[in-house]
Amino acid sequence: MATDHIRYDVLARDALRGVLRRVLSDAAAHGLPGEHHFFITFLSKAEGVRLSPRLLAQYPDEMTVILQHQFWDLAVFEDRFEVGLSFGGIPERLSIPFDAIKSFFDPSVNFGLQFEPSELAAETAAKNLPTGPASLPAATPVPAPDPTGEVPGQPAKPGDGAEVVRLDRFRKK
Repeated sequence: MATDHIRYDVLARDALRGVLRRVLSDAAAHGLPGEHHFFITFLSKAEGVRLSPRLLAQYPDEMTVILQHQFWDLAVFEDRFEVGLSFGGIPERLSIPFDAIKSFFDPSVNFGLQFEPSELAAETAAKNLPTGPASLPAATPVPAPDPTGEVPGQPAKPGDGAEVVRLDRFRKK
């Protein structure tokens, strides 16, 4: 097999991160249109991620944030985004580099992307994890969750103690 000197995988990953950057920039400028909302999963110990010690203790490996109704001061930069969110009634300011993002999903239109963390983010996070991150393609579509919130084709994580909550309960009617 020939060596890929152009690194198409890196170019494709960066282009898809550009889609995410553009979507977040539009949301920062104009708000979320219609029923759009975003689930963003990232490595919590990747270089450049800023979380409070409380959140880092609660989510030592990765964290998923939801941008829907209650977020503020969304700011998008070339390398990261920052947003204000409330956790357990306590306001927090998060800074998340695009290189730390593992997945992005907008359930309102069944669109998702899954990213291989950049080499730098993966190295940093791997130092703090018992095992390194799984090898994934540069970007792959994410299957949509079913009505219970479970993603088809992915086994449930035993013992994680998570409770599935239907987001429809919180939507404005």
